[in-house]
Amino acid sequence: MQNIRQQPLAAAGILLLAGFVLCAIFAPLLAPADPAQLNLTNRLLGPSALHWFGTDELGRDTLSRILFGARISMIVAVSVVGLSLSVGLVLGCLAGFYGGWTDTVVNIYVLNAFLALPGILLAIAFVAFLGPGLGNLILALAISGWVGYARLVRAQVMAIKEREFVEAAKALGASDLRVVCRHILPNILQPLIVQAAIGMAGAVLAEATLSFLGLGIPAPAASWGSMLNDARSHLFDSPHLVFFPAMAVMLSVLSFNFIGDALRDYLDPRARLHSGL
Repeated sequence: MQNIRQQPLAAAGILLLAGFVLCAIFAPLLAPADPAQLNLTNRLLGPSALHWFGTDELGRDTLSRILFGARISMIVAVSVVGLSLSVGLVLGCLAGFYGGWTDTVVNIYVLNAFLALPGILLAIAFVAFLGPGLGNLILALAISGWVGYARLVRAQVMAIKEREFVEAAKALGASDLRVVCRHILPNILQPLIVQAAIGMAGAVLAEATLSFLGLGIPAPAASWGSMLNDARSHLFDSPHLVFFPAMAVMLSVLSFNFIGDALRDYLDPRARLHSGL
């Protein structure tokens, strides 16, 4: 990657993301208490040496819940982007490579039909129909998020398939699958990587939004969005209940955005030439 001293935001993003990943992996070891353990005698305690981030209205340790919430957010981010990218890659390649009626069906009818509906509303409707749960949440966000990847892949494939090396591979008798996998996909990975990094930020924010609305992970599982929803009634008497999960959401989204911006600058040859790297 570019000289890290010239990319301080990238360094901050990598450090933040590494911290969240470590928290997600080692949450059972790092959490000072069971995130679902109730202790009504210690409810609404402020930050202290015993409870660094305080306790919520049921006496649960806020730090422990944030650590386990990182696990849910990271799982959702990776799963949603992976599923959305897979679907978008297949449909985008079909539309861009073959064109004609295939492109018409995928681009004009399917993509425009999904673009006509706001993504978050589509996800809300899907989760409300199937019920809350981690699997349903991931599927709902992927259904509303694959369209952007499909349009990006379609545009990239349409530009690359006219290049000389692709025409040469076809002339040598390479199959369509080989042409796409060996000659087209390696040349469109750069924008997909950048889009995926930024898409993970959107997935974290969308998961927090759905959990805030009560359509995310069911209780007593810890989720940053559900923690914010529970803290609304204690905004003024216990502001730490809002501050810490809100900071977790903000920092995780910033980390993915910083990394996405750094990858965009690094993978763009014009940007590297302009910076002298």
